[in-house]
Amino acid sequence: MTPTVAVDVGHTLAASGARSARGRTEFEFNRDLALRVLSALERLGVTTRVVNLDGRIGSLAERPAQVPDADFFLSIHHDSVSESELEFWEWDGRTESYSDRWAGHSLFVSRRNSDPERSALCASAIGARLQRAGFEPTHKNGRRRDYADRRHAVHYYDDLVVLYRALQPAVLFEAGVIKHRDEELLLRDPQRQSLMAGEIATGIAACMMAGR
Repeated sequence: MTPTVAVDVGHTLAASGARSARGRTEFEFNRDLALRVLSALERLGVTTRVVNLDGRIGSLAERPAQVPDADFFLSIHHDSVSESELEFWEWDGRTESYSDRWAGHSLFVSRRNSDPERSALCASAIGARLQRAGFEPTHKNGRRRDYADRRHAVHYYDDLVVLYRALQPAVLFEAGVIKHRDEELLLRDPQRQSLMAGEIATGIAACMMAGR
Protein backbone atom coordinates (compact mmCIF):
# COMPACT_ATOMS: atom_id res chain seq x y z
CA MET A 1 0.00 0.00 0.00
CA THR A 2 1.46 3.35 -1.02
CA PRO A 3 1.83 6.04 1.66
CA THR A 4 -0.25 9.20 1.65
CA VAL A 5 1.63 12.46 2.15
CA ALA A 6 -0.13 15.67 3.11
CA VAL A 7 1.54 18.87 1.89
CA ASP A 8 0.54 22.03 3.74
CA VAL A 9 0.96 25.49 2.20
CA GLY A 10 2.21 27.66 5.05
CA HIS A 11 0.44 30.92 5.99
CA THR A 12 -2.71 32.36 4.42
CA LEU A 13 -3.90 35.17 2.19
CA ALA A 14 -4.87 37.18 5.26
CA ALA A 15 -1.72 36.38 7.26
CA SER A 16 0.75 35.93 4.44
CA GLY A 17 3.96 35.50 6.45
CA ALA A 18 7.25 37.21 5.77
CA ARG A 19 7.69 39.70 2.94
CA SER A 20 10.63 39.08 0.64
CA ALA A 21 13.40 41.54 -0.15
CA ARG A 22 11.45 42.51 -3.26
CA GLY A 23 8.03 42.58 -1.63
CA ARG A 24 6.58 39.17 -2.49
CA THR A 25 4.62 37.37 0.22
CA GLU A 26 5.85 34.17 1.81
CA PHE A 27 2.51 32.52 1.08
CA GLU A 28 3.16 32.91 -2.65
CA PHE A 29 6.58 31.27 -2.33
CA ASN A 30 5.10 28.49 -0.20
CA ARG A 31 2.33 27.74 -2.68
CA ASP A 32 4.70 27.59 -5.64
CA LEU A 33 7.02 25.10 -3.96
CA ALA A 34 4.18 23.04 -2.46
CA LEU A 35 2.69 22.48 -5.90
CA ARG A 36 6.04 21.24 -7.18
CA VAL A 37 6.47 18.93 -4.19
CA LEU A 38 3.02 17.48 -4.81
CA SER A 39 3.89 16.83 -8.45
CA ALA A 40 7.22 15.26 -7.51
CA LEU A 41 5.58 12.96 -4.97
CA GLU A 42 2.94 11.89 -7.48
CA ARG A 43 5.64 11.04 -10.04
CA LEU A 44 7.08 8.68 -7.43
CA GLY A 45 3.71 6.98 -7.04
CA VAL A 46 2.93 8.56 -3.68
CA THR A 47 -0.67 9.48 -2.89
CA THR A 48 -0.94 13.17 -1.95
CA ARG A 49 -3.29 15.49 -0.13
CA VAL A 50 -2.93 19.25 -0.23
CA VAL A 51 -3.80 21.51 2.69
CA ASN A 52 -4.56 25.25 2.39
CA LEU A 53 -3.86 25.65 -1.31
CA ASP A 54 -6.37 28.52 -1.51
CA GLY A 55 -4.85 30.28 1.51
CA ARG A 56 -8.14 30.48 3.35
CA ILE A 57 -7.74 27.91 6.12
CA GLY A 58 -9.16 28.94 9.47
CA SER A 59 -6.45 28.07 11.98
CA LEU A 60 -3.14 26.32 12.55
CA ALA A 61 -4.85 23.40 14.28
CA GLU A 62 -7.18 22.95 11.31
CA ARG A 63 -4.25 22.13 9.01
CA PRO A 64 -3.38 18.67 10.37
CA ALA A 65 -7.02 18.11 11.33
CA GLN A 66 -7.92 18.09 7.63
CA VAL A 67 -5.71 15.05 6.95
CA PRO A 68 -6.00 12.68 9.93
CA ASP A 69 -5.47 9.59 7.77
CA ALA A 70 -2.30 10.77 6.00
CA ASP A 71 0.92 8.88 6.72
CA PHE A 72 3.12 11.98 6.72
CA PHE A 73 2.57 15.73 7.07
CA LEU A 74 4.89 18.29 5.44
CA SER A 75 4.42 22.02 5.98
CA ILE A 76 6.15 24.26 3.43
CA HIS A 77 7.55 27.63 4.52
CA HIS A 78 10.21 30.19 3.61
CA ASP A 79 12.40 31.79 6.24
CA SER A 80 13.04 35.37 7.37
CA VAL A 81 15.36 37.01 9.89
CA SER A 82 14.90 38.92 13.12
CA GLU A 83 13.88 42.56 12.87
CA SER A 84 17.22 43.72 14.33
CA GLU A 85 19.06 42.19 11.34
CA LEU A 86 17.08 44.04 8.67
CA GLU A 87 18.40 46.76 6.38
CA PHE A 88 16.50 48.80 3.81
CA TRP A 89 16.78 49.45 0.09
CA GLU A 90 14.71 50.86 -2.75
CA TRP A 91 13.13 48.33 -5.08
CA ASP A 92 10.68 49.16 -7.88
CA GLY A 93 9.85 52.51 -6.30
CA ARG A 94 9.26 51.07 -2.83
CA THR A 95 11.32 50.84 0.34
CA GLU A 96 11.75 47.17 1.21
CA SER A 97 13.62 45.40 4.00
CA TYR A 98 16.33 42.81 3.42
CA SER A 99 19.21 40.99 5.07
CA ASP A 100 22.02 39.28 3.18
CA ARG A 101 23.51 37.74 6.31
CA TRP A 102 21.79 34.34 6.23
CA ALA A 103 20.78 31.97 3.44
CA GLY A 104 19.83 28.32 3.15
CA HIS A 105 17.16 25.80 4.13
CA SER A 106 16.33 24.23 7.49
CA LEU A 107 13.90 21.71 8.95
CA PHE A 108 11.88 21.46 12.16
CA VAL A 109 10.29 18.64 14.13
CA SER A 110 8.44 18.48 17.44
CA ARG A 111 9.08 16.13 20.32
CA ARG A 112 5.38 16.55 21.13
CA ASN A 113 4.40 14.94 17.81
CA SER A 114 2.76 11.50 17.87
CA ASP A 115 5.87 9.96 16.25
CA PRO A 116 8.88 12.20 16.96
CA GLU A 117 11.46 9.58 16.01
CA ARG A 118 10.12 9.05 12.50
CA SER A 119 9.56 12.79 12.13
CA ALA A 120 13.26 13.38 12.83
CA LEU A 121 14.30 10.46 10.62
CA CYS A 122 12.33 11.80 7.67
CA ALA A 123 13.59 15.33 8.24
CA SER A 124 17.16 14.03 8.15
CA ALA A 125 16.40 12.07 4.98
CA ILE A 126 15.08 15.21 3.29
CA GLY A 127 18.08 17.22 4.47
CA ALA A 128 20.53 14.59 3.25
CA ARG A 129 18.95 14.46 -0.21
CA LEU A 130 19.02 18.23 -0.50
CA GLN A 131 22.67 18.48 0.49
CA ARG A 132 23.68 15.73 -1.93
CA ALA A 133 22.00 17.76 -4.67
CA GLY A 134 24.04 20.84 -3.73
CA PHE A 135 21.54 22.76 -1.59
CA GLU A 136 23.17 24.34 1.44
CA PRO A 137 21.43 24.55 4.82
CA THR A 138 21.47 27.50 7.15
CA HIS A 139 22.42 27.21 10.79
CA LYS A 140 20.95 30.56 11.83
CA ASN A 141 18.14 28.76 13.63
CA GLY A 142 20.64 26.89 15.78
CA ARG A 143 21.02 30.09 17.78
CA ARG A 144 17.62 29.49 19.36
CA ARG A 145 16.57 25.93 18.53
CA ASP A 146 18.21 22.71 19.66
CA TYR A 147 19.38 20.33 16.97
CA ALA A 148 17.79 16.99 16.27
CA ASP A 149 20.44 16.54 13.55
CA ARG A 150 23.08 19.26 13.26
CA ARG A 151 24.61 17.93 10.04
CA HIS A 152 21.33 18.27 8.16
CA ALA A 153 20.03 21.40 9.95
CA VAL A 154 17.11 19.63 11.61
CA HIS A 155 15.90 21.49 14.69
CA TYR A 156 13.45 20.81 17.49
CA TYR A 157 10.54 23.25 17.67
CA ASP A 158 8.28 21.47 20.09
CA ASP A 159 5.44 24.00 20.28
CA LEU A 160 4.73 24.42 16.56
CA VAL A 161 1.02 23.66 16.35
CA VAL A 162 1.08 22.03 12.91
CA LEU A 163 3.74 19.61 14.13
CA TYR A 164 2.48 18.59 17.54
CA ARG A 165 -1.19 18.44 16.51
CA ALA A 166 -0.41 16.15 13.56
CA LEU A 167 -1.54 12.54 13.99
CA GLN A 168 1.36 11.32 11.86
CA PRO A 169 5.09 12.09 11.55
CA ALA A 170 5.40 15.76 10.64
CA VAL A 171 8.12 18.11 9.39
CA LEU A 172 8.13 21.85 8.77
CA PHE A 173 10.48 22.79 5.94
CA GLU A 174 11.97 26.28 5.51
CA ALA A 175 13.12 26.40 1.89
CA GLY A 176 15.39 29.42 2.22
CA VAL A 177 15.65 33.00 3.44
CA ILE A 178 13.50 35.29 1.29
CA LYS A 179 14.94 38.40 2.94
CA HIS A 180 18.31 37.54 1.35
CA ARG A 181 18.37 39.37 -1.98
CA ASP A 182 20.32 36.76 -3.94
CA GLU A 183 18.59 33.76 -2.41
CA GLU A 184 15.19 35.26 -3.08
CA LEU A 185 15.95 35.15 -6.81
CA LEU A 186 17.06 31.52 -6.55
CA LEU A 187 13.90 30.62 -4.66
CA ARG A 188 11.80 32.17 -7.44
CA ASP A 189 13.51 30.09 -10.16
CA PRO A 190 11.14 27.36 -11.44
CA GLN A 191 13.94 24.95 -12.40
CA ARG A 192 15.53 25.22 -8.97
CA GLN A 193 12.14 24.81 -7.32
CA SER A 194 11.61 21.60 -9.27
CA LEU A 195 15.03 20.27 -8.32
CA MET A 196 14.43 21.06 -4.65
CA ALA A 197 10.95 19.54 -4.78
CA GLY A 198 12.29 16.36 -6.33
CA GLU A 199 14.84 15.89 -3.57
CA ILE A 200 12.25 16.58 -0.87
CA ALA A 201 9.88 14.05 -2.41
CA THR A 202 12.59 11.41 -2.77
CA GLY A 203 13.64 11.86 0.85
CA ILE A 204 10.07 11.54 2.10
CA ALA A 205 9.30 8.51 -0.07
CA ALA A 206 12.48 6.69 1.00
CA CYS A 207 11.81 7.40 4.67
CA MET A 208 8.18 6.31 4.51
CA MET A 209 8.86 3.14 2.55
CA ALA A 210 11.63 2.17 4.95
CA GLY A 211 9.06 1.92 7.70
CA ARG A 212 6.77 -0.48 5.79
